[in-house]
Amino acid sequence: MSLTARQLTLATLDRQLLLERRRLGVTEAVRRVCALQAQTAASPYLALWNRVQDFAPEDLDVAFAQGRIVKATLMRITLHVVHAEDYGPYHAAMLSSLRASRLYDRRFTATGLTPADADALLPELAGFLKRPRTGAQVEEEVTGRHGEHAHRVWWALRTFAPLHHVPTGGPWSFTQPNTYRAFAAAPAAAPQEGDAEVQRLLFAYLRAFGPASAQDFARFTLLTRPVITKALHELGDQVVRVPGPGRAALFDLADATVPAEDTPAPPRLLPMWDSTLLAHAVPGRVMPAEYRPLVVRRNGDMLPCLLVDGQVAGVWRAAGGGLELTAFRRLGKVAWQGLTEEAEKLSLLLADRDPAVYRRYGHWWDKGFPDVERKMVKG
Repeated sequence: MSLTARQLTLATLDRQLLLERRRLGVTEAVRRVCALQAQTAASPYLALWNRVQDFAPEDLDVAFAQGRIVKATLMRITLHVVHAEDYGPYHAAMLSSLRASRLYDRRFTATGLTPADADALLPELAGFLKRPRTGAQVEEEVTGRHGEHAHRVWWALRTFAPLHHVPTGGPWSFTQPNTYRAFAAAPAAAPQEGDAEVQRLLFAYLRAFGPASAQDFARFTLLTRPVITKALHELGDQVVRVPGPGRAALFDLADATVPAEDTPAPPRLLPMWDSTLLAHAVPGRVMPAEYRPLVVRRNGDMLPCLLVDGQVAGVWRAAGGGLELTAFRRLGKVAWQGLTEEAEKLSLLLADRDPAVYRRYGHWWDKGFPDVERKMVKG
């Protein structure tokens, strides 16, 4: 039988550990969900709080400090948190796209330098970043000889070179200025996607977000369709085609399962840029189309969301010593009770870490929402 839209949503929530918090270590949880968007330092912590039973932020602090989980520019040319063992393959899979996003951008081409000029700096960069350095230090030491163009050269290198961010403390492990370290002594040899690495990333994606289409994977990574089509073909019988509600062909792992349509989906308070909202073709599986302009702002900011029965129903923010929940539609008593319980627990976590989390994005609330209902919750 053909899968329904509801089943696809439930499959995503299940594989993202959002139907039930699981008793997992943070490193295993990160690997299970493929990658966590880390555009803001707090988001990986709040993402895991939504997914891991008895989550302790200190566990993630230690995992970052020990290098078991790393933060780096990867999919969609955006910062992600991944298992350390997955970083190398994921970076190789994304390398061509990462390079092209910078070396063929006019901000780099206007310098008069060529991609070969940038590549020539990679060995020196790797050597300099054998120990942690700030971006300012890299600009002075490695790219400084390019004078007024040093900043733009480093802007390109920090996106595609094999390096990751180094934790520097603070409530969420990473603070300004950003500090970097080389992933390996030698840079990648060829500016092409590794076939095996793209396959590994696609396999991990389907395990974390499937069933999904080639368009969905393209949305998650920004890889090109020919690259994706080749990876699907080369995965062979590890991947099967499954019937779905739309025209796009859906693929899944051969041994994967999908929850029954009547499976309940518990309330959740998702962080900014949660990967669940970015893993499928627009509008996605948990975002009602009419709410997308409210949650995804014109500059790309994606606000922290209320999830009710598997669908975005509003937004939340830290305010007044607690959390302010704004619903875009009327919610029943049971939904509010569930959201309130989640908010009370999250408020307690934030009280010990950062009670005003995401404070810099508060101006979006000043512009107003169609707040049918609003509630303040304190831990």
